[in-house]
Amino acid sequence: MKHAQLEQILFLDIETVAGFEEYSEMPEALQKHWNRKASFFKEAEQKTPEELYGRAGIYSEFGKIVTIAVGYFRFDGDENIQLRIKAFSSDNEVELLQSFAKLLSDSFPPSVKLCAHNGKEFDFPYIARRMVIQGIELPKPLQMSGKKPWEIPHLDTLELWKFGDYKHFTSLDLLAHILGIPSSKSDIDGSQVNEVYYKEKNLDRITEYCKRDVAVLAQVFLKLQGMPLLNNSAIHML
Repeated sequence: MKHAQLEQILFLDIETVAGFEEYSEMPEALQKHWNRKASFFKEAEQKTPEELYGRAGIYSEFGKIVTIAVGYFRFDGDENIQLRIKAFSSDNEVELLQSFAKLLSDSFPPSVKLCAHNGKEFDFPYIARRMVIQGIELPKPLQMSGKKPWEIPHLDTLELWKFGDYKHFTSLDLLAHILGIPSSKSDIDGSQVNEVYYKEKNLDRITEYCKRDVAVLAQVFLKLQGMPLLNNSAIHML
């Protein structure tokens, strides 16, 4: 892959939590919608909607984004590839989404390609839906209405790994393991984010985890392109 093509990719990962710390804090009308949603879960016969509320963060209608980490490739004077990673984190989702939208408009061309693992099923639509909910204009890379599939500038490492096998799911952590890439799960994993956010009040810990996920994502992408992995010295957390 040519340098210019690599520099046109923005790797990203998001961390999401339930919209409220406790089920009881939800407006009554929203509780009714969650009760119906939770009734379809496998655990619904053993647990109440309140007990299942910790899972609300994976649904854009009931959750919110607390961190978006992004990474992009640049080449130094010796033509060595470098990966730069930064993150937007905030308890205020509007500010976070506005900062991300500003990054896209100010620092990247409209032709930038967004890349995430399972991004087409989760990250990209989740960001777009939360922007709509919060009244934020969608950046061009997230404007999909009326476009043909090949016109949408999204890359997905899960899709690349499937090689056309639509029934197969592989987590980023498993994919990294079999490709010889160090895991990002040394501290926490996605299932713990809601508790770390609301119980520990530790957004910084979530942010660092999210940034590590982006580093793994970019490495997986390189491997899938038949390119060498980066040394740790070439990965810069901004």
